[in-house]
Amino acid sequence: MVFQRRVNGSVDFYRNWTSYKEGFGWLDHEFWLGNDKLYYLTNQGKYQIRIDLVNVHGVPYYAKYDLFRINDESDFYRLSELGTFNGTADPNGGSYAGTALRYDVNRRFNTFDSNSGTCSEDQYGAWWYYGCSISNLNGEYNGTGYIGIKWYNLPGGEYNITYTEMKIRPR
Repeated sequence: MVFQRRVNGSVDFYRNWTSYKEGFGWLDHEFWLGNDKLYYLTNQGKYQIRIDLVNVHGVPYYAKYDLFRINDESDFYRLSELGTFNGTADPNGGSYAGTALRYDVNRRFNTFDSNSGTCSEDQYGAWWYYGCSISNLNGEYNGTGYIGIKWYNLPGGEYNITYTEMKIRPR
């Protein structure tokens, strides 16, 4: 089940808490499914996540974690579980394998109007920010540097991302 997609910047992802809670965009194009739905799905059993990324040169990458779960709104949709990494989106491996999302484990989801939205404002997006994070797939489309869509350690540059898709499925 796809819960996030970015393809051309036609949908603004700089949105408030309620938008991310309920979801927005078009399912056949650019969208965020909604944190309430994502919480419900990831708490029905064990789910894995796959993240597909394409850079400005059309080169595809992926990151897969064998476990993914977020908590409910009362815990700010905290990214509570993330399993083992596999994929091409972080070729360096070692102790930092899959760091781009792993860095955000146990962090709550933030938007510019949540009570710790500073990183959301600085990075023009919404994410499970920790220290303003090293990944942000909901950043400004074609944003430069810190405010753009980013994924740490992506070959060819962490800010050169033009396509993202996040999806979950039962293990």
